[in-house]
Amino acid sequence: MPTCEHLTSAQDPPPRTPEGCQECLAIGGRWVHLRKCLSCGHVGCCDSSPNKHATAHFKEAGHPVITSFEPGEHWRWCYLDNIVG
Repeated sequence: MPTCEHLTSAQDPPPRTPEGCQECLAIGGRWVHLRKCLSCGHVGCCDSSPNKHATAHFKEAGHPVITSFEPGEHWRWCYLDNIVG
């Protein structure tokens, strides 16, 4: 299975907002699934959610790797290389 250096070097910081999407909580929004940034711990909503805050965080901050923040899911995604690990 192909991999990338971003996936292999990603850290696992604590979540900034363990109760949900940081931006949705601030604006009273809703989410479908949660994703955590492995650079800074930002928790954002997935691209199936109305506001797509996880991808917006990548576009703003440039942090390349997220992981699922859903119970029982264990995967990482690199936005730069478009690869799951």
